[in-house]
Amino acid sequence: MKTVKLKIKTKSQKYFILIGSNLISKFSKILTQNSIKFDQCLLLIDSKIPKRMTKKIFKSLKGKRISSIFLKSNEKNKNQKTINFILNTLLNKNFTRNDCLISIGGGITGDIGGFASSLFKRGIKFINIPTTLLSQVDSSIGGKTGINTSFGKNLIGTFYQPSLVISDIDFLKTLPKRELICGYGEILKHALIANKKLFMYLNKNFKKIIDLKSPFIDKSIYESCKVKKLVIEKDEKEKNLRKTLNFGHTFAHAYEASLGYSKKLNHGEAVLLGMNSALNFSNKNKSINKIEYQIIKKCLEDSNLPWDINKYFSKKDINKILSFMIKDKKNDSNKISLVLLKKIGYPIINQKFSRKRLKLFLKNELMN
Repeated sequence: MKTVKLKIKTKSQKYFILIGSNLISKFSKILTQNSIKFDQCLLLIDSKIPKRMTKKIFKSLKGKRISSIFLKSNEKNKNQKTINFILNTLLNKNFTRNDCLISIGGGITGDIGGFASSLFKRGIKFINIPTTLLSQVDSSIGGKTGINTSFGKNLIGTFYQPSLVISDIDFLKTLPKRELICGYGEILKHALIANKKLFMYLNKNFKKIIDLKSPFIDKSIYESCKVKKLVIEKDEKEKNLRKTLNFGHTFAHAYEASLGYSKKLNHGEAVLLGMNSALNFSNKNKSINKIEYQIIKKCLEDSNLPWDINKYFSKKDINKILSFMIKDKKNDSNKISLVLLKKIGYPIINQKFSRKRLKLFLKNELMN
């Protein structure tokens, strides 16, 4: 496929997202083309990435001073201990603000790498090479970084834009179908909140996208990134419009935390569950157009996406779920803030509901 270049322009940083195939083999050339220079770099690499892929990156950077950390990327390691290890490595190697941290992995690796980059000497160059579909269409764009605590997900973090994002589609060919489904969930979210035309395209071409057929996967990634680009350029620090990107996430983060970030439910699957909950709550709240609600529900059911919370939770879990929803970083009162949907392309933000109302809703959702 032809490499596509998408320019992101926020108040704090301008950078490009490159989308294409075999980009990591040309990594050194891409750095030169984008005027990115550094004396030395630290590669933060997800240990699950196949060696043949990481070898291409090392080969392309031949001649440069390289240090590397292979990270076991999971939600439990997304913590301050990991950040401290990275910062100590940068200090021991005598990195300066002219040097660079390069993250190679999914959203967890990118979040950790971005957060460490923002802290080290108040900001070091950061390049993100997202290797999952989920990270290519979501976490690699917009500058959100963060780590988890016992109180919840991503409660400590910064807004720190990268210098460059390289989305090499060849990485996707190494992923299991479960990971691709997770990424598809975020693409679907972007369509639901901003682009009905994209929603119809996804609905029609779901299997071709999941099977990584070109040009269907390429177009889906590009259009999804474009939705997020337009949002963050208008609202980098999530004061208003960017809140729409949290559609389904208040539920999703609580579902993940309630299961202790276990392998039973990963982030992308939690987002799909969360979106379904937000859709159902929109329907109960009489916020959403009935016809479009039925269209979206049929899309979820026909594509066999994970959407039923009864497979993961029972009524005994409700109080735990609610306790994490209350602690969500988007809340600014004793009520729970949700993003709802009016119809496809028209989200509703700043909707606040009592714990009592959410508890009744979850009781109705959970059958057992």
